[in-house]
Amino acid sequence: MTDKNKTDISTLGEFGLIKHLTENIKLQNPSSLKGVGDDCAVLDYQDKQVLVTSDILMEGIHFDLTYCPLKHLGYKAAMVNFSDIYAMNGMPRQLVVNIAVDRRFSIEDIDNIYAGLRLACEQHHVDIVGGDTSSSLTGLVISPTCIGEGEKGTIVYRSGAKDTDLICVSGNLGAAYMGLQLLEQEKTVYSEQLKEGKNNIAFQPDFAGKEYILERQLKPEARRDIIETLRDANILPTAMMDISDGLSSELLHICKNSNAGCLIYEERIPLDYQTASMAEHLNMNVSTCALNGGEDYELLFTVDLANYETVKNLKDIHIIGRITKPELGCMLETRDGQNFELKAQGWNPLKQQQ
Repeated sequence: MTDKNKTDISTLGEFGLIKHLTENIKLQNPSSLKGVGDDCAVLDYQDKQVLVTSDILMEGIHFDLTYCPLKHLGYKAAMVNFSDIYAMNGMPRQLVVNIAVDRRFSIEDIDNIYAGLRLACEQHHVDIVGGDTSSSLTGLVISPTCIGEGEKGTIVYRSGAKDTDLICVSGNLGAAYMGLQLLEQEKTVYSEQLKEGKNNIAFQPDFAGKEYILERQLKPEARRDIIETLRDANILPTAMMDISDGLSSELLHICKNSNAGCLIYEERIPLDYQTASMAEHLNMNVSTCALNGGEDYELLFTVDLANYETVKNLKDIHIIGRITKPELGCMLETRDGQNFELKAQGWNPLKQQQ
């Protein structure tokens, strides 16, 4: 769609835009008594415990619109919030979405963001119940807040891991980081062609055979299925987090909050073929990418050793190590049997740019 065919946001105004984006939303959850259209949403959780989380995604920090489609961005913005609720062993129920845009964006652009948000919400049975819109002088900002519910006695914190517990992860690690490296690589090629004055209309990035890592970066999936698998197996994790900043950083958070140490095995860290292939292409250590890459949104959790026989047979769950006494530290055993101290080298959004 050309700029001439796009509708300026000012033609609707703030309340007109909100009505345009939300008028066809139908509430799915009994706890959603009142959604968009009043000063506040009204929720009723009765005997449930309420979980609340919020993530902010800022252009130039968390995403690059050079290669991130707006629909994918909306989808991802919802998923990263759902993932936090699942990491507490809860279920997301409502989403409040705040968006700030500059004059580059049209109503059709915001429609695309909401299309992604609504797709994610439909798949995870979540209601969009409100939010705010604003103008921005610093680019696009999306800041959803997710409200979820948890059963009393089953909410899982970071602080419950204990000596001899098994350390488990879902899925595989490092794929989202490799997807980011791929996108940045192709962006560099594109920029170099622009500098050389070449016609970039026909530019086609080289994504053949790399579709999986690309999807893991642009369209991550929160692991509701893992929470359901654990519940069906009658397993309540002792501690849990989602992997947003890298396995090493998240594992150190659990150990610090639980006053524990850990030992994980490099050979047991689950990797996808495309992740390993991309790391080799870039001459990067694939284990380092898996430990520190971030944005996998897989679940990292600990379970009692007594559950070993059950856990080892659960689909897409991998035992990668064990919790130890705090005086033993947080260690990684390499494939050749050497032990190294784990370092928190995951992504830090507040770190000064070099």
